[in-house]
Formats: sequence, structure tokens, C-alpha cells
Amino acid sequence: MDGLRTEFGIERPYDLITVQELQPVDMNQLTRTRLFLMFPKLALISLAYLAVVHAQQVGTNTAETHPSLSWQKCTTGGGCTTSSGSVVIDANWRWVHNVGGYTNCYTGNTWDATLCPDDETCAANCALDGADYSGTYGVTTSGNALTLKFVTNGAQKNIGSRLYLMASDTQYQLFKLLNQEFTFDVDVSQLPCGLNGALYFSEMDADGGMAKYPTNKAGAKYGTGYCDSQCPQDLKFIAGEANVEGWKPSSNDVNAGTGTNGACCNEMDVWEANSVSAAYTPHPCTSTGLTSCSGSSCGGTSNPDSRYDSVCDPDGCDFNSYRMGNTTFYGQGSGFAVDTSRKFTVVTQFITNSGSASGTLSEIRRLYVQNGKVIQNSKVNIPGMSSDLNSITADFCSTQKTAFGDTDSFGSKGGLPNMSKAMANGMVLVLSVWDDHAANMLWLDSSYPTDADPSTPGVKRGTCATSSGVPAQVESNSPNAQVIYSNIRFGDIGSTYTNTGNTPTTSNPPSGATQVKYGQW
Repeated sequence: MDGLRTEFGIERPYDLITVQELQPVDMNQLTRTRLFLMFPKLALISLAYLAVVHAQQVGTNTAETHPSLSWQKCTTGGGCTTSSGSVVIDANWRWVHNVGGYTNCYTGNTWDATLCPDDETCAANCALDGADYSGTYGVTTSGNALTLKFVTNGAQKNIGSRLYLMASDTQYQLFKLLNQEFTFDVDVSQLPCGLNGALYFSEMDADGGMAKYPTNKAGAKYGTGYCDSQCPQDLKFIAGEANVEGWKPSSNDVNAGTGTNGACCNEMDVWEANSVSAAYTPHPCTSTGLTSCSGSSCGGTSNPDSRYDSVCDPDGCDFNSYRMGNTTFYGQGSGFAVDTSRKFTVVTQFITNSGSASGTLSEIRRLYVQNGKVIQNSKVNIPGMSSDLNSITADFCSTQKTAFGDTDSFGSKGGLPNMSKAMANGMVLVLSVWDDHAANMLWLDSSYPTDADPSTPGVKRGTCATSSGVPAQVESNSPNAQVIYSNIRFGDIGSTYTNTGNTPTTSNPPSGATQVKYGQW
């Protein structure tokens, strides 16, 4: 998980000269210009009420066309077959405006008080519109490859993105992961300290919540229904209603804020990484599907004093090779087992206790393929933990929490068995790139907490300086940063990758290395 998901995109403010002539305004302006039509705002609201019942609406100013993205389904006996999928950008990035018009419901990090006096009224008055994927959000596809640019300077400036794989124009693709493996190629060579190219699964509804929440008229087609283990409160819409009430604009992010409500659900972080560090992390919950929360009961990053009070595990049980004691496994250059200056393949296997899809998740294995050679995951080199461990199991998680002195929220929220239930139900694939306004991504690639002794087991997670990752600096210094995900494959264990090299490579920590708070975000 990427902590508090402050990956907010931007709104699309316009300055109207005439109804037919719209001119985009520079999004770098501290004060955003709103659109005013040639009749009073009160009339706009009245028209909205005449047109709809209370509901989260769909705009018609920009056509929504999902970029195509192919992927493959594989079996051990039949090889791989190609599926024609597509991707959709999350609702949080979209232009939100009054129904039938062009007036922003949300500008910068503030809701319009007239259009959005409360959650229900705001959902009735406001619509999510279509997206210009490449021009506004820096999202492009080519065959089986998806490129996500971190900074996009179009008519306005956009930071990061979060997308979902679609099965159809109105349904997310659901993946049932038990006794299966998920594989993809990735290029993180242009992701420096402070950035996170995250690929993960969330227990979202396939239709984006339309059936469960009739007031949600936008659905998966417009990227609604997001939830994760941090129970994020930065979402503009949750369960078919706006998240206006109690909204507090962020003090360090001009596009973000938090409302009273949050959206909790199981999350499997297959990949959180930049060119310096990488981790994979299951985050179980005691509930099934999207569960709404309010205030401190959302726990997570938004509520540090009640971090563990939600139904979900915010820390997870993470395997970060650097944090687990091998400092030469992952990084840029030929001196690392996995060289992040070049593209490589990531394979994640979800092993059950019965060896079948009806069993319970018992192990999550990781391996890599680069230059045609299979690279086994690094082994643990932490005092008090077995050096034979190189995957996520119940034993790994419990001994890691003890060795690092971390709160075992993973165990208390049901551990792998509860994660297993979500995988059996089916989960949605999320692909994103983001920076971190809450902790500067230090939990992934530096020493964290910053006031802890770096020699303490579990504190050091990568080589980035503790002063790195400040979003304003990352956005300014790395405007060309991007991540490329490609060649997504899913299927039977052992069916999604090949070893064309000589023999599998096993990476052990250097002799005598003792690299070794807080768990993953």
C-alpha cells in the first residue's frame, strides 16, 4: 500500500468567455479560476435537482474512451491466450462539475460550498466527466504496455495517476489469485527516490459499486469504488455519496484533502517500487469488500493516534529485500542481482495449503526474470529470523514483527487466512505512480522512522537520504519520471514465465551483513 494515497490528480477549471468558447487555465495558479455561465449559480442547482434524483452523476462534456491494454491468461497445458482489456483512470483524478454545466464542484483542494453543502446534495449536483488520458494525465498504452508519466503539463499540471484494468466498458477485471501466479514486466529505471510505481490488488466491486449503491450512476466506467487497507479519507466520493462533510484541505498538497469518511478493504500489494527499493505486502481486513468508516475508526495514515483502529491492517507484512538484510539484491547497475536500470519480470505466486484454488493462502512467493534467467527472491538476514526464509508465510510475518518490534496488526486482522478470503472473492488490479505527502516515501526507500537508529533491525529500507522524497522537490527535479508496466500474464503456477538462461540465480546476502520501525504503509 502506498500509505495515505495523496495521488490526487487535478480538476479542470475553465474561464468562460462564451458558452461555446472555453479556454483552459494554468493549473499552477494558486487560486483556480472557476467557470461562470451566463445565468446565476442558483439556477444551475435548480436545474440539477429537476434533472436527477440524489445520485453521483455522469458528465457529458468529454467522451470517456478507455485506452486498450492486452494481457494474457495462461495454463500449464495450453499456453497463454491474449485478452483484449483496457484501463480506466480513478474517479479522484476526474473533473467534477455541476450537472449539465461547467462549474467546478471541486477546485484545488476545496469543495464548492453552494453546490456541495453536504454529501447527498453534492452527489446530486455534481458529475464525473470523461478523461483525456494522454493529454491531461500522461497515460498511454501500446499493445500490452502501459506508460504512466509522473508529471504531465498539458492545459494544466497533473501529478501521478491510478488506473484499473477493465474486463468490459462497465466492469473491472476480477482476479481470483489462489493457487495462481501473476506476472508482469516493469521498467522502473526512471523512478528515483520518493516515487512509487505501485501495482496491487484491491477488493473493489467489479461494477465500481453501482449495484450496491444505487446513487452511484458513474460506476466502473468512470473509475469509482476505490478502497484499500489504509481506509483512505482523501476520496471525493464513497459508496455513491460525496465525501464533503468534515473535509479538511491538505496543508502540503494543493490538490488534496480528507473528509470524515473513508473506504476500507483488503489489499494485496504485489509491487511497490522505484529504482532503489521494492516491497510486496499483503494487508488483510476483518471485513469483506468495501466497508465505509468514519473519523478515527478509519485508522491508517490519516489518524496516527488511532492507526490500528480500523477493520484493516495498515502496516501489512512486507518483504523488502533491503529491509530484510540483503543490500545488494535490488538496485541500479550490474552489481545487483536485479538490475533496475533495465526492464525485468516480476513473478508472484499465491500458494494454498491444499495446492488448489479451494485451499487457504499459506505462502506468497516472489521471483524475478532478467536476461532470460530466473532469479530467486533474496533470503532473510535478520537476527532472530531463519535464514531459510525468502517468502511471506505466517512464520515469516510473526517472526518479522517480533524481530523489528512492530505492532502485529497483520496477525490481529486475520493474516493470510483473511487475505485468502478476499482472493477467493476476486480482486481488482490497480496500476499507479505517485509521490507521498504523508511520509515522503521514506518507509519504502530510506530509514524510517527518521528519528530511529538506522542500525536497528527493520529501520533501514533503502539507500535514499531521509531528506529525500519531498513531493515539491520530486515534482520539480524529476518531471520526466515514469513507470512502464507491460506483458501482464496470469494463470497456473509456473505457466507465465520461462527460463531461457542457464540455471536459476540464488541471491544470498553478503557474508557478515547484518542490515537490519513501523511496517509497510
